[in-house]
Amino acid sequence: MNHRERVKQILHYGKADRMPAVHFGYWDELLVEWAEQGHIPADLARGLWDGNEKDRELDKIIGWDFNWYTTTSGSIRLDPAFPRVVLEELPDGFLRVQNPEGLIERVRPGASSIPAEDDYQLKDREAFEKLYLPKMQWKEERINRAHFEKLKAEDSIRENPLGLHLGSVFGEIRNMLSVIGMSYLMCDDYDLLVDIVDTYAELQFKCAEESLKIYSGYDFAHYWEDICFTNGPLLSPMMFEELCAKHYKKRNELVRDYGIDVISLDCDGVTKALLPTWFENGVNTMFPIEIGTWGDQFAPARDTFGKGMLGVGGMDKTAFRKDKAAVDQELSRMAKLAKMGGFIPCPDHRIMPGSKFELVKYYAEEIKKIQL
Repeated sequence: MNHRERVKQILHYGKADRMPAVHFGYWDELLVEWAEQGHIPADLARGLWDGNEKDRELDKIIGWDFNWYTTTSGSIRLDPAFPRVVLEELPDGFLRVQNPEGLIERVRPGASSIPAEDDYQLKDREAFEKLYLPKMQWKEERINRAHFEKLKAEDSIRENPLGLHLGSVFGEIRNMLSVIGMSYLMCDDYDLLVDIVDTYAELQFKCAEESLKIYSGYDFAHYWEDICFTNGPLLSPMMFEELCAKHYKKRNELVRDYGIDVISLDCDGVTKALLPTWFENGVNTMFPIEIGTWGDQFAPARDTFGKGMLGVGGMDKTAFRKDKAAVDQELSRMAKLAKMGGFIPCPDHRIMPGSKFELVKYYAEEIKKIQL
């Protein structure tokens, strides 16, 4: 049984020979640490991203089966992106930078953590129509036909799961606006916010639709959102429902028409308040189910939504910075969740600096032993 078959069986409550060892990548700083400690070749500390050749090579060294976040898509974001421009060097060593989404950030050179939002350009309808609307237009060039034809040709021999990335209904809009800008626009010009969301959503729907006409053999579809934090969502659930529900429904009905019935969504933080909108409009797989200070979110979601709610994630990655006892505790907790069915353990986000190589390797081997 290969990894594609295992995933299909587990997430459809079937029988699998074992649990796959799944991960969600690493912070760049961790890879540098591991290379300096002699655990991995130095060339793997740079140029590694989800599902690429270096990622797969590191999987073999550690013992992982695959990276869940191995996805593909057409060009579903702003095109062309804003150029990355250093606007100012600050006295404290930080840089003011225009990022590819047009946001002005304070960036610490050499750090890969989320930078501070400093300013934003998408402040009114004039800025939207002049700076952003031209970058949200559909064009044939957004679909690399040769890429999708290659996926189609390789379908019968591919052993690892591959997802179709459906984009983001609101998370990427938040990135363009900044949290502050998003909050002001909700009150100052709600109609403009609706237009931005609708325009971007239609672009991403069209990209998914056209790519699926070429190849549709994906093992899952996937969204990125990241619109929640420690205390819940960054906008009210009522407003989220009003702005976004119809777009999830439309996109999810599209992929289901092509036989893709595992639809996962990446949102950090406490997601409980938004789960009804996602679940009722076709998203059925929580990922990466971040633990944070609030504890497990999957078991309560399963209690609420039943067996239709699937999960990939939920393992508290901070255990990798502690000791074997902490990892064993997580393994035990993952085994309990796995017994519920429709659940694949995975570290609850990218493995952070300070994580111990031997503990990650230990986890990757032990997780395969969970009884199904």
